[in-house]
Amino acid sequence: MKKGLSLLFILAISLGMLLSACGNSEKTASQGKSGDKVLRFATWDTGESLKYEQDIAKKFEKANPGVKVQVEAYADGFDDKLAASFGAKNPPDVMYMWNYPDYYKSLEPLDDYVKKDSSFKTTIDDFYTNILNYHKFNNGTYGFPIGFTTRVIYYNKKLFQEAGIPLPTSNWTWEQFSDAAKKLSNPEKKQYGFVFAPKNNSYAFQEFVWSNGSSFISPDGKKVDGYMNSAKTQEILKDFKQMIDEKSAIVASASDKISDNFKSGKIAMIENGIWPLEDFKKAGMDFGTAEIPSFNGQPSKGVIHSAGIAMAKDSKEKDLAWKFIKYYVSADAAKMRKADMPVLKSVASEQNYKNDPLLNTFYSMLEKSSDTPGFLLTSKWTEFDKNLDYAISSVLLGQSSADKALNEAVKLTEPSLKK
Repeated sequence: MKKGLSLLFILAISLGMLLSACGNSEKTASQGKSGDKVLRFATWDTGESLKYEQDIAKKFEKANPGVKVQVEAYADGFDDKLAASFGAKNPPDVMYMWNYPDYYKSLEPLDDYVKKDSSFKTTIDDFYTNILNYHKFNNGTYGFPIGFTTRVIYYNKKLFQEAGIPLPTSNWTWEQFSDAAKKLSNPEKKQYGFVFAPKNNSYAFQEFVWSNGSSFISPDGKKVDGYMNSAKTQEILKDFKQMIDEKSAIVASASDKISDNFKSGKIAMIENGIWPLEDFKKAGMDFGTAEIPSFNGQPSKGVIHSAGIAMAKDSKEKDLAWKFIKYYVSADAAKMRKADMPVLKSVASEQNYKNDPLLNTFYSMLEKSSDTPGFLLTSKWTEFDKNLDYAISSVLLGQSSADKALNEAVKLTEPSLKK
């Protein structure tokens, strides 16, 4: 019995010490060393990208004595942790952001800050306008861009040259693209001209649909019938399915194999953003980048991926948060980040990106990226994007026809738009 009482006594003391430590930890998190003001900054990045962000935070601290920037790396758990923090009314002061329709009610609108801060006008004017527009929703600005990529066609120069096919040029057509894919395919050797991911295709497919004069949703975000299932939208899926049937393209068994198959020469062309470019360089590949092909004599259109930085509505350090956001999107900070493409015209010009034959294509596609993606047209996008992605995958995998799959997606989607 005494031994049991002693154990309980020890546990009680340990629990008291743990609670005391937690209390001290919370105090440290809110006050920092020697009473420093603490600004919490949440990011989804890890590795080298995270190091750039930590370096920017340290430089901000140096310029602002008495301030501690607490960089919180949420990695793959970013959305879950962020949503939980908003629900608990204890979010980070500033955070990386892209999905404004899902989070905008928990974010601080930034338009009034811009109006009151004349020093920020130079930066606003320096942003690429169409990238800046990706950080607006419901007629409000909820973040500012920090990096971007458009999407391009990567192609293996060696395979093109061996097949005697002219290398892609700007404004190449669907006919040239699909013909090249056919000539670059040799199913007996398991070599193919093009490849599709098995799922999560809907966002990227928008640029092909736009390039064919259609869209997944109406410009006001209130209608999908006649858009998502239009003849022109169906035509894109039918054209891609025809490539698969002719064995000039395949659906990859897993998304992570696409880059590996491109590097090994099993796939001659892939469609992607900036992310795999450095890996292809390190592999010693002789490759190029080309614009999205044009359809039926119409100009090709591009879609943008852009990360931004936003402020929490429940932040208790809004003035400091605004100061940090301004610095984080400045040219000084942009030059410190090496993991994304600059969203400031002055930095892109200074770093001569447009004269780089590989990077120039991303900027030429940026000039063609004027359409608004579906997720920025309705707060319901997350709900019905699953239906759309399923429809696209079912067509590519030969499980359904384009008209049947897209009509079914519309049927499932329309009720959620009316809620």
